[in-house]
Amino acid sequence: MKTAIVGAGTVIYQDEGIGVYASKYIEENFTFKGDVTLVDGGVLGFQLMTYYQDYDKVIILDTITMDDEVGSIYNLPSQELLGLGSYKQTAHEVEIIEMLEICSLLERMADVNIIGIVPKDIESVNIGLTIEMKNKFHHLIDAAVSEFDKSGIEYKKNTDIVKLDDIIEKYANPQSEFKNGYQTSN
Repeated sequence: MKTAIVGAGTVIYQDEGIGVYASKYIEENFTFKGDVTLVDGGVLGFQLMTYYQDYDKVIILDTITMDDEVGSIYNLPSQELLGLGSYKQTAHEVEIIEMLEICSLLERMADVNIIGIVPKDIESVNIGLTIEMKNKFHHLIDAAVSEFDKSGIEYKKNTDIVKLDDIIEKYANPQSEFKNGYQTSN
């Protein structure tokens, strides 16, 4: 089974980046057997169609705009998501739904699940997560792992764990291998 795990969102808008952080956290802390691709989806838009069509299973980690308690987790199959008109609140939520709608009309489409968490703040321009999202982050990871188990995705947790704060720090302060336009040697 060909699987894509996509972290969606924009890290510069506070909690909206939680899907991207979750995908990177899984990439750093889990090893997968089989054909599993981890994607920093950011705001992929039309590029999502490639994953929806070329993969058997797509798991999207994201925020979800619902009238519910901050930190509530939803695991929605694409069929249910298409019926939630209230879901399309942010630009990337609209893109995810539009690509699902287009692909649902085509001959082949992956089994897609959105694992979303209700955010506290997706408007402030700040790289990082609110305390509430940091406290609920591992609930999002647990929901993803539960979907791996349900879908038959084989994995193991690595012994050396990269912490969430370290992942956020890398996004906040990216290091380039190039200085003054030239690649540096290690």
